[in-house]
Amino acid sequence: MHLQAFGDHGRVVADLVDELRDRVGAGHGTSLVAETADGVVGHVAFTDALLDAPRRLVTVRVLSPLAVLPRAQRRGIGRALVTAGLQHERARGVPLVFLEGDPGYYSRAGFEPGARYGFRKPSLRIPDAAFQVFRLPAHGPWMTGTLVYPEVFWRHDAVGLRDPGA
Repeated sequence: MHLQAFGDHGRVVADLVDELRDRVGAGHGTSLVAETADGVVGHVAFTDALLDAPRRLVTVRVLSPLAVLPRAQRRGIGRALVTAGLQHERARGVPLVFLEGDPGYYSRAGFEPGARYGFRKPSLRIPDAAFQVFRLPAHGPWMTGTLVYPEVFWRHDAVGLRDPGA
């Protein structure tokens, strides 16, 4: 599914998902799928990350990846996966969910620019507009600082955008 949904970047995402399954299976995240009569058509993962806040490190989540098969896109499947995932994280007492993504798409689900609330992105390669956050009820005003991605994202070079001309 990830190979089809992400095109040229699909292999990186598929390999990342293979490793994220281990983290989720060990209780460090959430993975949801959407299924129709044709089988699984969508997937979203929410993985533990850290917020380096002034008081202490805070466990937060990173929404990545979100994939829907091309033949099933534009039917609300992605939004339904994100909404269900956010509800699940709210029930677990997660304070914040971060992502890198299209602000036009994710703002409709309630995500906002991270910098607006004093959050710093983990890499300068992440476009400012793409660095977004969803604040959940467990979020406290002191919870600000720098997002720290888990090592698996760095190992797969799945953070920010690379400049092919550099």
